Amino acid sequence: MTAKISRRTFAKTTAATTAAAALGLTAASASRVLGANERIRLGFIGVANRGCQLIDAFKTQSQAEIAALCDVSQASLDNALQRYGANLETYHDFRRLLERKDLDAVVIATPDHWHAIQTIDACNAGKDVYVEKPVSMTVREGRKMVEVARRTKRVVQVGLHRRSSRLYAQVAKKIQDDLLGKVTVSRCYHLSNMYPTGIGKAQPATPPPGLDWDLWLGPRPVEPFRETIAPYRFRWWMLYSSQIANNGVHFLDTIRWLTGDGGPVRIAALGGRFAVDDDRTIPDTMQATFETEPGRLVVFGQYEANGNPALPQGGRCELRGTQGTAYVAESTIQVIPERGGQFQDHKPRMEPMEFKATDFAKEDIRVANLSLTAQHAANFLDCMRSRAVPNCDIEVGHISTTYALLANIALVTRATLEWDPAKEVFTNNPAANDLLHYEYRKPWKLDG
Repeated sequence: MTAKISRRTFAKTTAATTAAAALGLTAASASRVLGANERIRLGFIGVANRGCQLIDAFKTQSQAEIAALCDVSQASLDNALQRYGANLETYHDFRRLLERKDLDAVVIATPDHWHAIQTIDACNAGKDVYVEKPVSMTVREGRKMVEVARRTKRVVQVGLHRRSSRLYAQVAKKIQDDLLGKVTVSRCYHLSNMYPTGIGKAQPATPPPGLDWDLWLGPRPVEPFRETIAPYRFRWWMLYSSQIANNGVHFLDTIRWLTGDGGPVRIAALGGRFAVDDDRTIPDTMQATFETEPGRLVVFGQYEANGNPALPQGGRCELRGTQGTAYVAESTIQVIPERGGQFQDHKPRMEPMEFKATDFAKEDIRVANLSLTAQHAANFLDCMRSRAVPNCDIEVGHISTTYALLANIALVTRATLEWDPAKEVFTNNPAANDLLHYEYRKPWKLDG
């Protein structure tokens, strides 16, 4: 008897096989063949807030060696040296770090507008890459990152660390096997009451000593330094980031994983600076709605003028199905039964359920007590040795990042946009296609 295979299963299997073939899944494909007991030498590009968190995560892995640090800020380098060892080699220019032949991989935690250039250059230098989300500032950057990773046969892990959650992995299988029935609506939110002064206001100023501001700007236009841009507050400036890309991509990726969806086919977004008086160039209030091909809506709300919970059960995401509704938190997922509405039987359609992270991690003591970021780091290192596809391969991160980038374009154009996820173009708005990339400031190029 011939076993039946669903369209979803066929698509997922084909995608995994294609990615595996593209990565060249043999140990010989690595630029430096790693011995079984040899430590993996890592260079870190960007060692401020998230960069130090990633160093801490990789330091929990005995197979990793922190070998070099890079940052355009001497203050960030000094802080990292004090924390991790004064004898580490340091660099201001990432290109000098990539010249090192003794580094096996780089970990990138720079501002978002740098991710594409640095990932592509690292792949071309023969290094595997762990890059923070969002993977890019533009859709074309993200696609070029995928293409270069495949051509150079590099392992590229995106820092959407929930992809290393055994809880989410197991529940994703159950939801895609119709645990909730047909999921028609999912919701997620970024909440923070920043009223009234937000990130504050600052006048253009001289960059602090030890900060290479021109290199910080990189491919973006020349802009005076402001204390409300760097460090970290760049996430409220559309030139360098956005909150739907910063935090929203985590939740949008989770929903996409749980439902098994690919890219969206229709996008609309509304919002503006409604209450917060600061230097930001992104909204303080925004709501984006995506429609996906299987026939469901995904809603993301960025509310930065009010911060009370938007979902019950302490959930980060909500998936509403015909049989039950799931509330997804960091270490638990609760399923509440649906009841029939008008003209339907009002009895509960399923039993209530609760899934906990501890239910799925008992068999692996090595990772059971580590944070998800550390587990994600471990997966990256393991894949460097095996040449297997990592839990959040660059293609996965690119598709999830694309949701955020398309929402920002919909917001700017004030249009409902039709999207072809295979060709990665808008089909109803030629002007919107002009926003899929931007012209880099010289001498930077999107090289492949």
